[in-house]
Order: sequence, then structure tokens, then C-alpha cells
Amino acid sequence: MIPIPRPACCLLFLLATNAARAVDSETLASCAALDNDLSRLTCYDRLSGRAAPPPGAASPPPAASAPAAAPPRANAAASYLSQHWELDEADKQGTFRFRPHHPNYLVAQLTSRPNSDPFGPNNPLSASSPAGIDHVELRYQLGFKTKLVERAAGSPADLWFGYTQQSYWQAFNGAASRPFRETNYQPELMAVLPVNAGIGALRLRFLNLGIAHQSNGQSGDRSRSWNRVYAQAGLEHGALSMTTRIWKRLPEGRDDDNPDILDYMGRGDLSVQWRRDGHELSLTARRNFSTRHGMLEAGWAFPLAPGLKGYVQLFSGYGQSLIDYNHAQQSLGLGVMIAL
Repeated sequence: MIPIPRPACCLLFLLATNAARAVDSETLASCAALDNDLSRLTCYDRLSGRAAPPPGAASPPPAASAPAAAPPRANAAASYLSQHWELDEADKQGTFRFRPHHPNYLVAQLTSRPNSDPFGPNNPLSASSPAGIDHVELRYQLGFKTKLVERAAGSPADLWFGYTQQSYWQAFNGAASRPFRETNYQPELMAVLPVNAGIGALRLRFLNLGIAHQSNGQSGDRSRSWNRVYAQAGLEHGALSMTTRIWKRLPEGRDDDNPDILDYMGRGDLSVQWRRDGHELSLTARRNFSTRHGMLEAGWAFPLAPGLKGYVQLFSGYGQSLIDYNHAQQSLGLGVMIAL
């Protein structure tokens, strides 16, 4: 064999490589120039040494796509009473979580007949005082409830504690130093039994046995308080819910500040609510059919902002507050309600 010098060897290798690249480039270019998809693919397969598919061979079927997920089924309308009292299993939230109880609101209230009778002559809110009681005041209600025991003693019933406070503030009465005219405090214990039974077009959702104390924290002639046990039932139909109570007052003996309170507050109440698209219409009624004393309270809450509603309230009758339990009046309140 004739030896080839190293520079000549390298030169021959580069020429051979460039020639091969030129052939490949020309071949790739010729494949790319083909218009027919199948012919172009066959050209590329031949160039790569891969066997071309026989004429007329069918292309492999595309991979089967996963079936589209079925749209979620629309749930039945949510039960307001179940959410409020955690009646259904899906609404349970455990114990010691603070929840709304009665509505939380702040309104500016115009009253037709302010009650100055409980205030003595030396009180700036008395009828003989130059200041007297303003017809317009701020009224607010705050409250909460929390579940103490879930499925008490192995039963389906839950034990709740609730607290509600109402205050009447003479905020615009500068002549009387803007005092709080009245504040009512109401703690209560409630045993709530979930039920789901049809009563005509309505469904009975819960039964409740409760005990409540309500007082105004005053002394002397302005002291008001009472204790009662009550039974309550809750029913609903779609956007309509209804609760009704009957109660029995517990005796307080010789220290009773208001022995005739049942003559005006009656022995039970009925409350109806209708909710749709963020709007809430409510009506609450009490009546003592023997004395013909009672009250009606109507409310409308409407959306304003997330977590906040406008609120309009109308009241007519006796017992808007404990200090006014035996005083008839009409009032109009305009303000806001916290939407929880």
C-alpha cells in the first residue's frame, strides 16, 4: 500500500464529507419541493433508509381522545334553614364557630311617638325636660350564635348558644348629651333537631327547644326583664322560609319588673322570609288575642356591596324594645345590614 501523507489524507476526508453533504442537501431539497404530502413523506423515508409504506396503506387512526367530562349536575336550590342551623350533613361546620343569628344592622330610625314615660323629671329625656327625646335616633342590632355540642348525647340534635343585643342611641340629641336611651341583652340556649318531613307544599326542617333571658340592665323604675322557654319550628319551600314559636314565661316572683308583659308581647310569634337574587323580604308578627295587643315588623334588605346590604324596616305596635313593651308606636328605619 502506498502511504498517503497526513495533509493529503485530511484534504481527501474534507472533500468526501462536503460531497456527501452536498448530495444530502440536494436530496432534502428535492424532498421538500414535493407538493404531495404522501410523496414528500415517502421521499424522506427513503432518504433515511426507512421502508416506505405499501401503496394504498391506510394511515393509522388517530389516538382516541378521552371522552369529554360531563357537565356538573345542577344542585337543588340551597336550603337557607339548613345553612343557618347546619341541618344537613353538607352544611355541618363543627363546634365553637361563630355564626350569624338574628340580622346585624344599623338604621337611622324615625319614631312617631317616643316614649318619655319611664324617665323621671330630672332626666334630660323626660317630657318636662327642655331637651326631651328626639324622634330620630340610631338603632342597631348585633348578634351571633355558636354550636356548643354537635349530636348531643348521640342524638341528631345540636346544642347552640346565641346572643343578641339591641341599642337605641339618641345620637342626634346634643341637648341631652346624646345618651343611649335603651339597650336590650338576650342570651339563649337552643337544642335544634334536624327534620325533613313534608307538610303540604312546605317541608318541616327543624324543631327547636330554647330558653331565653332578656333584660335592659337598668334598675329602679326603668328595669325590664323576663325569662321564657319556647318551642320553635322551621319550614320552607324554595326561596320561602318560615319560623314560628310559642313560649311560656318563667315566674320571677315579687321582683317582677313587668308582670303584664305577656299582655303586650303575646305568647308566640311568626316570622316569614323570602330570599332571591340577594334580596330579602321579611315579616314578623306577634299577637295576644285576648288583649288585642301585638306588633308587625316588615323589612327589605337589598344588595349594595359584597358583604353589605341596604335595609329598610317598618314597625307598628307594642314592644319594639323592653322599655317600650307597653307603648304603641310606629317607626321607619333606613340603614345597612351586614350580609354574612
